[in-house]
Amino acid sequence: MSQKDTLTKYGELAIKTGVNVQQGQGLIINAPIEAVDFVRSLTKEAYKAGAKNVHIQWSDDQLTYLKMQHAPLAVLENFPTWQADGLIEMVKEGYSLLTVYGPDPDLLNGIDGERISAVTKASAKALSEYRDYVMNDRVTWSIVGFASKAWAKKVFPDLPLEEAQEKLWEQIFFITRVDQDDPVAAWEKHNETLRSAREYLNEKQYKKLIYRAAGTDLSITLPDGHIWQGGSGPSEKGIEFNANIPTEEVYTLPDKYGVNGTVTSTKPLSYGGNIINNFSLTFKDGKVVDFSAEEGEESLKNMLDTDEDGARRLGEVALVPHESPISMSGLIFFNTLFDENASCHLALGKAYPTSIENGSTMSKEELDQYGVNDSLIHEDFMIGSSDMDIDGVTETGETEAVFRNGNWAIQI
Repeated sequence: MSQKDTLTKYGELAIKTGVNVQQGQGLIINAPIEAVDFVRSLTKEAYKAGAKNVHIQWSDDQLTYLKMQHAPLAVLENFPTWQADGLIEMVKEGYSLLTVYGPDPDLLNGIDGERISAVTKASAKALSEYRDYVMNDRVTWSIVGFASKAWAKKVFPDLPLEEAQEKLWEQIFFITRVDQDDPVAAWEKHNETLRSAREYLNEKQYKKLIYRAAGTDLSITLPDGHIWQGGSGPSEKGIEFNANIPTEEVYTLPDKYGVNGTVTSTKPLSYGGNIINNFSLTFKDGKVVDFSAEEGEESLKNMLDTDEDGARRLGEVALVPHESPISMSGLIFFNTLFDENASCHLALGKAYPTSIENGSTMSKEELDQYGVNDSLIHEDFMIGSSDMDIDGVTETGETEAVFRNGNWAIQI
């Protein structure tokens, strides 16, 4: 099968299994201009599925770089109101959201961290209502990877550009099961596996998870009524969708005041156009009180200082077996969508309210009372490895093996 035909299958998977566009529904696609041919294919599939309108939000890495380098700081500190209002209006009308993701991991290397932080804060504040629609599953949404030239060259630096891009597409097609005869059916089977894992954990309702590995000794309290999620799930209107393609995780939220100990990263984190690598975080009563990084320490500090408190607390706990297809590829993708699904990970910042009983209907004050973190950011970072052990502590205080040597210690 040609790459063009496989891309068509990939687009069909994104529309049917990812956002699951319904008859008469609108769709927003966020995408780089490099992906124009793929976006045209996605648009065609969306209209075939019955979309009433497909709205494209284009981006361009080079234009982003030029703006970050030259625009006055005052401009970077203000996100266009008209743009935020337009997006909010569309999600209020029930538009789905599909992000085509393949940024240059090193795009903003050398740009002053203050400028990057200004853009991050401005967009997060302006789009807070928009993000609430997404993080509460009031609309269906999904993220899919795109093998951009810059990303491909980062993953395969020793290959000629065209060959590197082709190699990255091969990996994407394998990891997302698009190389199989019926990718949609393959994902239905995969979602069943993830459903079994989350159902087991939801029945257990562990009070605490304890992580141990090289450089990691961490205790995470889980709040009463926490919900493990993973694979496909329903939107507020009951439409089944997959938020991430690929995904290998089951996840929930922690008690933001109940994290103690030290955790060390196991894969590079691409954040704000820079790489943060080999970093550690020390938590006390849920808050990061110390940190270090061999690479990108300034970027790490800027991320932790995004807001007054929430960016230094956890909003997500995710379990991924080391034997996942992405991990078994042996590659570092420098792209969180892929690397987070190769490794157990945590997320600094805002929690998904849907990960606690009735969370999507709670006010911010009520969520805070349950220990649900709020922040301008939500940034996953990878901590899993082949030597990681995770124990679950039951309500009666008993300790049970959940992960051993990086993989499930229970039958899933």
